[in-house]
Amino acid sequence: MFGNKKLLITGGTGSFGNAVLNRFLNSNFDEIRIFSRDEKKQDDMRKVYTDPRVKFYIGDVREYNSVENAVRGVDYIFHAAALKQVPSCEFFPLEAVKTNVEGTANVLDAAIRNGVKNAVVLSTDKAVYPINAMGMSKAMMEKVMVAKSRTVSANQLVLSGTRYGNVMASRGSVIPLFIDQIKAGKPITITDPNMTRFMMTLEDAVDLVLYAFTNAEPGDIFVQKAPATTIELLATALKELYNAGNEIKIIGTRHGEKLYETLVNREEMTKAIDMGEYFRIPADNRGLNYEQYFSVGDTDVSKIEDYHSHNTNQIGLEETKKLLLRLEMIQKDLNLIHA
Repeated sequence: MFGNKKLLITGGTGSFGNAVLNRFLNSNFDEIRIFSRDEKKQDDMRKVYTDPRVKFYIGDVREYNSVENAVRGVDYIFHAAALKQVPSCEFFPLEAVKTNVEGTANVLDAAIRNGVKNAVVLSTDKAVYPINAMGMSKAMMEKVMVAKSRTVSANQLVLSGTRYGNVMASRGSVIPLFIDQIKAGKPITITDPNMTRFMMTLEDAVDLVLYAFTNAEPGDIFVQKAPATTIELLATALKELYNAGNEIKIIGTRHGEKLYETLVNREEMTKAIDMGEYFRIPADNRGLNYEQYFSVGDTDVSKIEDYHSHNTNQIGLEETKKLLLRLEMIQKDLNLIHA
């Protein structure tokens, strides 16, 4: 499938990029390119991944020329480069726009111009009913992907997206913070004990992107049906795994934070296709003939619910602990594997 093919991962020095590399080093890809602006992280990766097929490109998705250089000759793209921290995007919203919206446009324009066959962009639950700058910029990123998918035929390039909540133990996840607090003997600070979050591993994230890569039609967005748990239960599960007696301290909801994660809104659920483990959200490919919007509508919107972390499968304490034990950082801490 991947023989003699080249893959580009933008933002490839992040958690997702490392997970993809670990997955594909035993594949028959001809070359895997890591594109990012962080030379320190690239240097760290070079010391870990010595396979000559792994190539490193310094650049920024905000600069089209550096993107063009990395895309040239590539067959597939996984676009993971983004500003992801909610608080920093709140204070610097234009920076989020430059990276998440304009940067995505640069990547997709370069893909179209250079004959890339398949590109998957990575989005977030925060793009659904966005209340913060990060989510708004990611929602626009999705719109850019769908709009550009209409400009090329599926025989030329398939553009699609994936959308998921916080990946366990990745950058932005609360799990490493809780573990650090436990080790330091500090109170575990939770914002709201009833706040729920989807529980998704990096391996799940890679599986979702590969599913989109294999099954997408132009403009599709894919969502994994993931279990969820409350933040309080998550903290309790970590305390039990680490045999810790830390106090749990409620500090209140943070800047731009949601009570629960919504992965598919009700408007999308009216057209979402149940694929078993995933939802496929097809693109709205109606034209700009406004008359049809007044004559043909959807009568199901009021009859259906969003898909969110409050109404998905809620897992209990023991199931949460089992999921946490899949994380390498916890396995090392508990001496379940050699550090």
